[in-house]
Amino acid sequence: MVKRIFFILSLVTLFTTSALAKLSPNEKTGNDRFSLKAQYMMGFYVDKHSNMTADMPSAPVGINLGVEFPSTQQRPWQQYLQNPTVGLGMTYMDLGSERFGKVVALYPYIMLNCVRVKNFEMKVKLASGLGVVNEHWYTQEDQNVDHYYDKTTNAIFGCYLNAYLSAGLNLNFPITRNFAINSEFGFIHMSNGRTCMPNVGANIFYGGLGAIATINPEEEREPKTFPDLPYKWSLNFTAAAGCVAQDIEDHKFAIASLHLGAIYNVCNWYGVGPGVDMFYNDGISKNTTRNLYSKDARITYGPKEKLRIGLSVDNEFKFGLLTAIFDWGVYLYNPSRNYYDEYVRLNCQDGLVKRPLFYKSSGPGSEEAFHYFRFGLKCRVWDNLYLQATAKTHMQICEYVEFGVGYQIPFLRKGKRTADKMLFHHEKQWWNN
Repeated sequence: MVKRIFFILSLVTLFTTSALAKLSPNEKTGNDRFSLKAQYMMGFYVDKHSNMTADMPSAPVGINLGVEFPSTQQRPWQQYLQNPTVGLGMTYMDLGSERFGKVVALYPYIMLNCVRVKNFEMKVKLASGLGVVNEHWYTQEDQNVDHYYDKTTNAIFGCYLNAYLSAGLNLNFPITRNFAINSEFGFIHMSNGRTCMPNVGANIFYGGLGAIATINPEEEREPKTFPDLPYKWSLNFTAAAGCVAQDIEDHKFAIASLHLGAIYNVCNWYGVGPGVDMFYNDGISKNTTRNLYSKDARITYGPKEKLRIGLSVDNEFKFGLLTAIFDWGVYLYNPSRNYYDEYVRLNCQDGLVKRPLFYKSSGPGSEEAFHYFRFGLKCRVWDNLYLQATAKTHMQICEYVEFGVGYQIPFLRKGKRTADKMLFHHEKQWWNN
């Protein structure tokens, strides 16, 4: 298992390093600046699970390390986003309890400029990667399902590998041209997206204090001026799949989705538009005890009961080869509307009650809502082809994580169309054509 974990982290390192190399100029002359960062960090848990409070963990503490590559102003996406900084980070953190153990996380991140004056810089930091914990449910002495909430077991993490998400403010106080005091304040979320159970996860507010040293170039590059994106509209076709654990005793169930979306590029780095989704979750069954779905013995759980169809508002934030996506949708076809709650079970024995399109649920974690969120990243790997990783949630409760492949069809602006060319393909250095 340990060898497998290090293999996965090695692949993540290779992928992120390659991505950062492509996001930055590949010429060897001129500005080869980079920065080295180290911070001591301390945090506290929020939204504590009952199993967590029984153990009373101390404050999580650790170190943040990073290698950063400031914008060289030689790529369109750098100019469109006001010259952000990209980096590759690693966090080591003691989670404050022998039962919870320790975590090592590896992640790429981006920092967007907010304030830049002579002696102060403030940036918004966004990070997404993988974290490995050395203690979880299956490493505990007591694995009896009936003892799920026993304080001697770890019900926070269900497996070694977890998603690591972080967002916050990065503050720089320059001392010299090459050295600055650095601090961060932000939020960390770690969970496995129901790939295995349990999946309570950890939510941590943290603060960090350290220093950053910058290696400056011998000469500065002249910023380039780039044209606008050559297209305004694009169509996205995506197919994705994965697996999800519904309960500790269950095997894993297959999940899949199809997505069709039309994106209008409001500006060079942001697009929005309508989308249509079809979801399949094989775990929806009266034979499982997943609390996100109330089960009714009168329903025959065939394929159509495991399908859901929705309309969504799709948002895309473009960072060169990478695009961050955030969608919000409403179910149009959703058999969950027929699932009974306690009132219906006790008072409507003669038939199923069909809820309206918009209905009030008992709250996140108790049953599925009438709407859903989807957020994640996609990376263009060839021409208009991209790979995608997303999490689908109902409010803050994750339903599953999926991985997919998609194709984007951009339509050229009217001024750039010719008699034989309307579609646009992402040729390298298209801005020079």
